[in-house]
Amino acid sequence: MSSPMSATSFLRALEGEGLVVVEVGDWRDHNRNEKGPWGPVHGVMIHHTVTKGSARTVEICRKGYSGLPGPLCHGVITKDGRVHLVGYGRANHAGLGDPDVLQAVIAERALPTDNQASTDGNRHFYGFECENLGDGKDPWPAAQVEAIVRAITALCRHHGWNERSALRHLDWQPGKVDPRGLDWADVERRVAKRLGGKPSTTPRPTPSRPVIDLSKLRHAAETNPQMKGTPVTYDGVRIWEAALVDEGLLAKRRLDGHFGWDTKDATSEWQERCGYRGRQPGQAADGIPGLDTATRLGRKRGFDVIA
Repeated sequence: MSSPMSATSFLRALEGEGLVVVEVGDWRDHNRNEKGPWGPVHGVMIHHTVTKGSARTVEICRKGYSGLPGPLCHGVITKDGRVHLVGYGRANHAGLGDPDVLQAVIAERALPTDNQASTDGNRHFYGFECENLGDGKDPWPAAQVEAIVRAITALCRHHGWNERSALRHLDWQPGKVDPRGLDWADVERRVAKRLGGKPSTTPRPTPSRPVIDLSKLRHAAETNPQMKGTPVTYDGVRIWEAALVDEGLLAKRRLDGHFGWDTKDATSEWQERCGYRGRQPGQAADGIPGLDTATRLGRKRGFDVIA
């Protein structure tokens, strides 16, 4: 059983995990505590907002809307990776959910299917709303996903929880689908990895610079060339291609977000510029971005890379 941390401890935990935090208005005293108890807390719940535009999203989550007063969460994680604190205490985010799911979160074991809506979740969970349309098509930028991972880690680290103390709204309340499109298995893996070490002393890449998730970029490089047409499987490919265009290695007309053969060849040329040799699969200049060459291109062309 865990008592909610103080508002100051909440802020410091997030900043201690390297997050860029924006304090919005009277967030420390903005809550729904008059409607019921806040705590004990048992986990962290992640949502999507079904909104577009960071300023509008933060405002809605702070004030709420007709029939559901704000705050609608404790923090809003916008697409640029910033965490906007809009309330603290009881918030209208979780609603009624499954008591068996709550017991599984407390025990930090695999979650059962949610088939009941009888337990007050607003009392027991920290909540983060994430700016996303929730249509399964709106992308989850790498900076935003990294912020989600770090926000979950910050609270789990404070309370001594593991990654299974985080859950999605869809895990809690029947009929919910959020956060649709977010790779939850990847989030859990990364939270577990961060919890295995000390808080990072390196701040999260500044939101003013684009961020590329290397694992997703590599997956695109490995799979896209063989695919029919020009599907875009990861939006970070456009950042990568733009850098290659600026280097004079890729024709501008090929800047389409599809990691095709031309992009792969251009990547091989960049790897060769960095001193690597061998274009056959598995060799050092095979067109599959590596951490060293990706980081070097990012430093030169204004983006950050997360592994």
